[in-house]
Amino acid sequence: MNTLSPLPAPGAPLQHYVSIAPIDLQSVEAMTPEQSKVFQASQLRLMWWKFRKHRLAVISGIFLAVLYFGILICEFLAPYDLHTRNMDYIYSPPQRVHLFHNGQFVGPFVYGRQMTLDMDTLKRNYIEKQDDVQRIRFFCKGDSYRFWGLIEGDRHFVCPAENGQLFLAGTDRLGRDVLSRIIYGARISLTIGLVGISFSFLLGIVIGGLAGYHGGIFDLIVQRVIEVLQSIPSIPLWLALAAIMPITWSPILIYFGITVILGLLDWTGLARAVRSKLLALREEDYVLAAQLMGARSSRIIGRHLIPGFMSHLIATATISIPGMILGETALSFLGLGLRAPITSWGILLTEARSVSVIAFYPWLLLPMLPVILVILAFNFLGDGLRDAADPYK
Repeated sequence: MNTLSPLPAPGAPLQHYVSIAPIDLQSVEAMTPEQSKVFQASQLRLMWWKFRKHRLAVISGIFLAVLYFGILICEFLAPYDLHTRNMDYIYSPPQRVHLFHNGQFVGPFVYGRQMTLDMDTLKRNYIEKQDDVQRIRFFCKGDSYRFWGLIEGDRHFVCPAENGQLFLAGTDRLGRDVLSRIIYGARISLTIGLVGISFSFLLGIVIGGLAGYHGGIFDLIVQRVIEVLQSIPSIPLWLALAAIMPITWSPILIYFGITVILGLLDWTGLARAVRSKLLALREEDYVLAAQLMGARSSRIIGRHLIPGFMSHLIATATISIPGMILGETALSFLGLGLRAPITSWGILLTEARSVSVIAFYPWLLLPMLPVILVILAFNFLGDGLRDAADPYK
C-alpha cells in the first residue's frame, strides 16, 4: 500500500531538489578541451575539418587553384606568344632540360638542334648539337603580347636563350610551341566549365525549386521535360545544337554559344536534386512559420530552403564541371565547337586527328594530359566536398 507524504503547512517553504549554483557551460558533462572545441565549432568549421581529412581532395583543390590562377597570367607564363611561328622547327619533338654539361653544372639548359629531312618518308628529324648549349632564361624579355588584350607587355616567366629555341612540349605543323598553346588554351577550357555551370546552376535551382515547392501541374510538366532531355543521347544533341550556330559568328559569340549549350543540357540533374530536397523540406515547421508571416515563395525558397542544402549543391556543381570541359573538348575536336583564332584544349587535339600524325608526332596528344588531370582533380574535389557536406556522419 502506497502512502502519500503529508502536505506542507500553509506558509511553509516548499522543498525542492534544484541546484541554484551557477552553471559553467565549459564544464558541462566534464568535456575535454578537444570535445569542447568540437562542441562550440560552427558548421563551416566542422565541414573544413572533415574536408582536410580527405587528402586527395585537398591536393586536388590546391592543384585547381594553381591552374585557375595561372589562366590569369597565361601571357606571362607561356614561353612564346600564342601565334608565334618557328618555320625552321616544324614538328620539332620536345626538348629535354639538362643541368650538367661535360660533368660541369651549368644550370637548366637545352641543346640546340639541326634538322634533316628523310626523303623516303618526308619526316623531319632533329639531331641535338652537343656543343650548342642554350641556357634557359627566367623573368626575361621575349615575344610581345597584349595582356588580356589590353596592356602591352613582353615579360615572360621563362624564355629560350638568345637566338635559341625552347620547345619543352614540341611544335605543331606551323612551328608553334605546343606548351605555350596549352597554357593559353587553359583559359578557355577552364572558364567555359565555370561559366556553363553558373548558367546550369541558375536554371536548376530556379526550375527545380519552383517544381519542388509548388508541385502540381508545373512539377508534372518539368519532370516530363527533364525525362525527354535525359533520354536524348548527349553527343548527337550537342552536334545538332552546335550546328545551329552560324559560321559567321565571331569567336566570342561562339564561345558563349557553346557555354549556353552546355548549360542547357546539364541543368536537368541539378533540378531533380533540388526538387527532391524541397519536397522534403517544405513540410518543416519553419517553412509553415514563414508562410504564416506572409513571406513570398521566392523568399522562402531562397532564404530558408536553398541554404539548408547549399553544400550539397556545391558538391554537385563541382562534379558537373568536368562534364562541361569534356563537352567543349569533344565539340571542338569534332570541329563543331570553338574555332580559331580562339584556342582551347579541344582545338589543340584536332591537330592529332590523323593516325599518321599520331604515329610520327605523338607529342601533339599532350593537350590530352591536362584534360585528364583536371577531370580527375574535379572528381576528387567533388568527393571531398560531398563528404564534408555532412560533417556529423
